[in-house]
Amino acid sequence: MSQRKILVTSALPYANGPLHMGHLVEYIQTDIWVRFQKLFGNQCTYVCADDAHGTAISLHAEKQGITPEESVALINKERIHDFSDFLVEFDNYHSTHSEENRKLSEAIYLKLKENGHIASRNITQAFDPDKQMFLADRYIKGECPKCGADDQYGDNCEKCGATYSPTDLKNPKSAISGAVPIEKESEHFFFKLSDFDGFLKEWTRSGTISEEIANKLAEWLDAGLQDWDISRDAPYFGFEIPGQPGKYFYVWLDAPIGYMASFENLCQRRDDLNFDDYWKKDSDCEVHHFIGKDIVNFHCLFWPAMLEGTGYRTPTSVNVHGYLTVNGEKMSKSRGTFITARTYLEHLDPEYLRYYYAAKLSSRIDDLDLNTEDLVQRVNSDLVGKVVNIASRNAGFIKKRFGGKLSANNIAPELASDFQKTGEHIAELYESREFGKAMREIMALADKANAWIDEVKPWVVAKEQGRDQELHDICSAGINLFRLLMIYLKPVLPAMAIKAEAFLNIEPLHWTDSQSLLLDHEIAKFKPLMTRVESDKVEAMIEASKEVLAKMSEQKPAETSACNEWLEKEPVAEQITFDDFAKVDLRIAKIINAELVEGAGKLLRLTLDIGEAEPRNIFAGIKSAYAPEALTGKYTVMVANLAPRKMKFGVSEGMVLAAGPGGEDLWILEPHEGAQPGMRVM
Repeated sequence: MSQRKILVTSALPYANGPLHMGHLVEYIQTDIWVRFQKLFGNQCTYVCADDAHGTAISLHAEKQGITPEESVALINKERIHDFSDFLVEFDNYHSTHSEENRKLSEAIYLKLKENGHIASRNITQAFDPDKQMFLADRYIKGECPKCGADDQYGDNCEKCGATYSPTDLKNPKSAISGAVPIEKESEHFFFKLSDFDGFLKEWTRSGTISEEIANKLAEWLDAGLQDWDISRDAPYFGFEIPGQPGKYFYVWLDAPIGYMASFENLCQRRDDLNFDDYWKKDSDCEVHHFIGKDIVNFHCLFWPAMLEGTGYRTPTSVNVHGYLTVNGEKMSKSRGTFITARTYLEHLDPEYLRYYYAAKLSSRIDDLDLNTEDLVQRVNSDLVGKVVNIASRNAGFIKKRFGGKLSANNIAPELASDFQKTGEHIAELYESREFGKAMREIMALADKANAWIDEVKPWVVAKEQGRDQELHDICSAGINLFRLLMIYLKPVLPAMAIKAEAFLNIEPLHWTDSQSLLLDHEIAKFKPLMTRVESDKVEAMIEASKEVLAKMSEQKPAETSACNEWLEKEPVAEQITFDDFAKVDLRIAKIINAELVEGAGKLLRLTLDIGEAEPRNIFAGIKSAYAPEALTGKYTVMVANLAPRKMKFGVSEGMVLAAGPGGEDLWILEPHEGAQPGMRVM
């Protein structure tokens, strides 16, 4: 099998706050996949960078009394330290505020402009007269126009959940200066995303992204793509747009280009890497992005369109993960479960978290829960109680009775062969990012090894005369089974693997080493490879987090909310209360007519009877599962009190619900299932 050439990236962390447990889901996931590729013998290069531009960066620097450049340099240094201590091994960790990124961003913009994909027009925005700057929605606060709650952001109310325009706020004020915003007009530049409608419809169904993500993006595509505002007015920390004084690239324009810039920076120092080999249109190299589900639209619509519009290759895959919860809930400052990377490292071994995340991760977009009690139990049971136990219970006999030398015999050929064959399946699971399944396979092997050792009882054999060779063979087999397990765990536990290699007295392990055994080989004295997780240290970490975050909470939200500032108008979905859910009016609706929507790839136009005087018209993305004629007479569940939404194809007067994973597998109610139009769903 030929060696693959693979470039891997993780989303660029925003440079205005510390790394936390949520961030580390992605970087640990990516690092495990990269380490597996390298262990397997592929040429795999992992690059990342700080996302260093935007209003939040300059405000963060201003509060510290330093320049934005100085601020991002300090955070870059802290990031590299934190990542290194969590054993996340980048081939290059750079910054989007770099000369490589400036040149690439300018070149890509100018090429898009040359190809007719850039437009300009005047827009009206809120303007802070004191700071002399335009304000994003998150920098405007006031009273909610719906419920009257004070101190709410300019785009949504955190108390009642209402969404609105900043101009609808009552008594609005700038969150930066406190001044009353005024409206001001300015020329902005737009990327004509709609030029790539056909390309994106094909690309999103090419296998590059999961079917689940493709279905979500189809909602954007079917509704009609809008031009994307890629400019911001001075003052703004970023790159000035060529030929447009006082106009800057929006942070999300140059952020993904930062992947290319970080790689180019590395290519300047590595003779074995060539930038064009990886990024040219017909490249046979691979490019894989790992991201969170909150930034899918940027990576799966805007980014591939930018690449296509400038003649670069598009990603081989975009791998998406879910959010992190702690003990079943959102990370909480008051409970101490909003844990920074550094606070964790001051109390616990980073490999505890690496293994725990691996055991919970899959290729799906499910959210991951960090349950602290489960962390203690799982690490102590799996790693210490099963894997390390195999080595420790056999190593002493080898050292004391046989001079530290393993037997030349393989007393358990069938068991060893089973371990070796299972390695092929474990490799497939690593490749497909099914880390949780891989960990279960590895622990099942560890269970088999421990069961076999319990069956042959070396401690009993050791007490009986004339059975030295048998003891030697048993303990040597145990050490070999341990070695195979460490090969399979090495992508997850690189530090423990180094300790195991020192104990086994061998060169660094590779995946192909699983097809051989250590026979007639001298090992070193066994030293503890991992200690148990102590519950009191976990509790101490929680308490320390409360203290750290109490200090952080004294800062303004605009200076601490890295995620919200990074996404600007793309806030992360939050949990709702039962009272919020109770406001949703769910009704049984009879489909009295269904028809195709010209120009829409996924939508059908449904006419619904919900027991009112007039039927409702709804656009529903269920064309993949049903032909229009098959729907007439069936029943569905409708959100009856959803505000009408104006779409490209007309007005949709609500939303219908269907069950199933998506695609062709969507199900609604049949007439015989007892449904009646207008019935409320409780």
